[in-house]
Amino acid sequence: MSNKTFYMTDLEKLEVGEAPMPKVGPDDVMIKVQSVGVCGSDLHYYHTGSIGNFIVKPPFILGHEAAGIIEEVGENVKNLKPGDRVCMEPGVPCMKCEECLTGHYNLCKDVKFWATPPYDGVLSEHISHPAAFTFKIPDNMSFTEGALVEPLAIGLHACNTGNVKLGQTVVIVGAGCIGLVTLLAAKAYGATRIIVGDVLDKRLEKARELGAITVNTKDDDLVKKVMELTEGRGADVCIDCAGFSATVDACLSAAKPAGMVVIVGLGADRVDGFNTSMMSVKELTVKSIFRYRNLYPTAINAIADGRINVGAIVSHRFKFDDTIDAFATCHKDIRNVVKGVIEY
Repeated sequence: MSNKTFYMTDLEKLEVGEAPMPKVGPDDVMIKVQSVGVCGSDLHYYHTGSIGNFIVKPPFILGHEAAGIIEEVGENVKNLKPGDRVCMEPGVPCMKCEECLTGHYNLCKDVKFWATPPYDGVLSEHISHPAAFTFKIPDNMSFTEGALVEPLAIGLHACNTGNVKLGQTVVIVGAGCIGLVTLLAAKAYGATRIIVGDVLDKRLEKARELGAITVNTKDDDLVKKVMELTEGRGADVCIDCAGFSATVDACLSAAKPAGMVVIVGLGADRVDGFNTSMMSVKELTVKSIFRYRNLYPTAINAIADGRINVGAIVSHRFKFDDTIDAFATCHKDIRNVVKGVIEY
């Protein structure tokens, strides 16, 4: 059986090849992949070869947002069977360290996360994965929706961390994939006014389609707009999905007194000019998140029930055979690509 795979062999270069068929351990399942999302982190590795201390050593396989069909199960697997439609949580923690044993497995230092060096991703025809991090999806969910459970889990974690509630005003800075799924999550949690800032018109257009008030921060002052809309009160929760000095500062400025700021984006390794005076005078709570934990079932149920239309964020669809073009397009046409997905 063949296992066609796309390898990153150099900066901005992918080549097609064959990977060995994955081994299926007693607690694992083998999956025939059906859909893979093109994530911002994939594109960052593709363009620069590294994120922080995680450095690509070619040949390397990208992709970590995925869904597919189970073809084989290990002898200890009881809750899954061949033919099941599934999506996969891409990080496998050690389940032995303090972080794992206290319920914060997303912070495990020894996590094996797809497409995070040195661990390969899933741009292959077949992959194996622990059954414990493989989740059934219902027939009314597409495989692309299944692949997008992964970024949606980040949006849900951001809103949970910010304690988004019914009737609140929420500001989201950054309207890329993560900003948009955070918008969807905030709506699902009951936020009644969501203001989204970005500099790219296509992303802002998508945010408006999803029900947000939008501000092009290249032309307009986001904080001023928030204050106008809230009659000087400020937003209950501000979520930074960009992660730059200017965006963090905007969130601190736009938040109401005693409000909440959640830092999600990692656009820059360091944030300078953090306005601690404003944070102190307004008695703000500032939190951060890293990925997600225990949210795949919630995300799957919300999509299947129709409460969250995660497929609405997809702007570009590519065939698996066109993966090389998919990455080139998503990287070079950033002004028009909101979210790309590779469908097998």
